[in-house]
Amino acid sequence: MTEFKVNNPLIEQRADPWIYKHTDGYYYFTASVPEYDRIELRRATSIQGLTDADAKTIWVKHETGLMSANIWAPEIHFIDGKWYVYFAAARTSETKDGLFDHRMFVLENSSANPLEGDWVEKGQVKTKWESFALDATTFEHKGISYYVWAQKDPEIVGNSNLYISEMENPWTLKGEQVCITTPEYEWEKIGFLVNEGAAVLKRNGRIFISFSASATDFNYCMGLLTADENSNLLDPRSWNKSIEPVFTTNEETGQYGPGHNSFTVSEDGSQDILVYHARNYKEIEGDPLYDPNRHTRVQAIVWNEDGTPNFGVPVPDTKPVLNNK
Repeated sequence: MTEFKVNNPLIEQRADPWIYKHTDGYYYFTASVPEYDRIELRRATSIQGLTDADAKTIWVKHETGLMSANIWAPEIHFIDGKWYVYFAAARTSETKDGLFDHRMFVLENSSANPLEGDWVEKGQVKTKWESFALDATTFEHKGISYYVWAQKDPEIVGNSNLYISEMENPWTLKGEQVCITTPEYEWEKIGFLVNEGAAVLKRNGRIFISFSASATDFNYCMGLLTADENSNLLDPRSWNKSIEPVFTTNEETGQYGPGHNSFTVSEDGSQDILVYHARNYKEIEGDPLYDPNRHTRVQAIVWNEDGTPNFGVPVPDTKPVLNNK
C-alpha cells in the first residue's frame, strides 16, 4: 500500500462531488457547479489529475419546465454497459413552505466514453409522492439494484429523509419504498431537519450508507447507517444509525461544513477514499446555498478493528485557496 497523497482542495468551487473509478482506468468526476445551470463531466487517470482535467458540459438546463432551475448534485454510474447520470432539478428557484421544488432525473449514454456520444433524457424518477426529492444514488447487491434518495414526506416534519427502493431499470423504481432514516438527533436538526446526500460503501460484510445533515453552513456534517450484507435492505430495522456524526467541522484544520460525500479508491486499489466538499472559512455572507466556495476535497479512510470506517477529521488544505468572498 502506497501512501495516499493529494493536494486539497482537489477542485475549487465544486460542491456535492462524485468521483467514480471505472474499469477503463479513468476516474470520472461530476459535481454541482456554482451557477446550478448545467452538468459537467471530467476524467483523468489519477485522482490528482482531475484538478486540471478539461470539464465538458454534457447537459444544460431547460429554458422552462421541470428541469429549468437549480441543477444539483449529479452522479455518474455505469450500469449494464451504459452510463447514467442522476441529478436533481427544479422548475423554479423560488421556495414554498421553506422547500425547493426539486425532482429527480436520469440521463443515459451508450458510448464507451461518456464524454462522447449523446446523453438521452430518460425522464423523472417517480416516487410515491410528488414532493421535494433529490440526491439520488444507486448500488447493486446480490443481483438487485437499489436506489437511495432524499425526499420530503408530506406527513413528516422537516426537509428530507432517506429512502430506499428496488429498481425495475435505471430510471424506474419498483415495489416498496422504505424510509431508513429521519433527522432525530440534534446534529441532524441544526437550521433545517435534513438527511440527504447518501453514498454507499460495501466492505467487511456490511453495507454503509453515509449521509449529510443540518444546514449547509458550518453545521453541515455526516452521519452513517450500517446494515449487515445478508439482511433485508428494505427493512428499516436492518439499518443502524450512528448516534454521533462521523465527520464534522474542524476549526483546527480550517475545514467547515464537510459533507455531501462520495467514495472512490486509490490508484492502486488498496485504499478507500472519502470525497467531500467543505469551505475553509466559517462565516458566510448571505444564503450559504449561494456561496460558491464549497470545494472538493479527498482523503483516505482508515478502517477500525471492528470493520467500520473511520473518517477522522477533514485534513487541512495543502495549497492556498482564493475565496472570492
